[in-house]
Amino acid sequence: MAYLLLYVDDIILATSSDRLRERFISQLQTKFPMSDLDPLSYFLGIAVTPTPIDTKSKPSANARPPFWDPTLYCSLADALQYLTFTRPDVTYTVQQVCLFMHDSRESQYDALKRILRYIQGTIDHGLHLYPFASHRLITYTDADWGGCPYTRRSHCVIAASLGTTSFLGHLSVNIFCLNRLQESEYRGVANAVSEACWLHNLLLELHCPLRQTTIVYCDNVIAIYLSGNPIQHQRTKHVEMDIHFVQEKVVLRQVRVLHVPFRY
Repeated sequence: MAYLLLYVDDIILATSSDRLRERFISQLQTKFPMSDLDPLSYFLGIAVTPTPIDTKSKPSANARPPFWDPTLYCSLADALQYLTFTRPDVTYTVQQVCLFMHDSRESQYDALKRILRYIQGTIDHGLHLYPFASHRLITYTDADWGGCPYTRRSHCVIAASLGTTSFLGHLSVNIFCLNRLQESEYRGVANAVSEACWLHNLLLELHCPLRQTTIVYCDNVIAIYLSGNPIQHQRTKHVEMDIHFVQEKVVLRQVRVLHVPFRY
């Protein structure tokens, strides 16, 4: 049995035996130019094991090329995309500079350097992951209704941890108190439960079943009340399917939806 996790050109391979792993890698190498980096230590900008960080591979924030090089812009923007996995505070700005990768100008390069200067001044900020001796799946969810000032689209963020504890440091979170916020929050809870069910099934296939109840943290009290209340009301009919799905998991004691304050 072999499992392959692929993200663009980064691959994690897990096999049931070393012989299968070597044969699998050799078959991949016949089709694609690739190299084996041995045991997993670094993936998507996150250190799986403590490794030194190379801070000289990219130009500094104050560096200016002697001529305009679009390739350099694409390289820096691509590196910043991986950084957003542990620095969600720069996700939006990195997304904006990535929109100009196909036709960048010096003004966009100046904006990209400004992001680098910000990161250089806040190098100790971001999402820190630490090992934790626990086999319980814990998820966090937060949502807003129409929070984007340009598209008025709703957003939902889900974070799941298993065997690690995460600390979100020095990041401010803006909570949008709008009408129908409860609905967007509850749909965020339903999305988190769906993601947890998928992770449960994946770990079961990997012969690492989870025995403990999954915890889902949410900052909206009404969404938590709906997840445990079997009585429906007229104003919740349009989210009835999501409500029934979450309530079923709560009744089976596979999921617990708990409250967490959005501000500490």
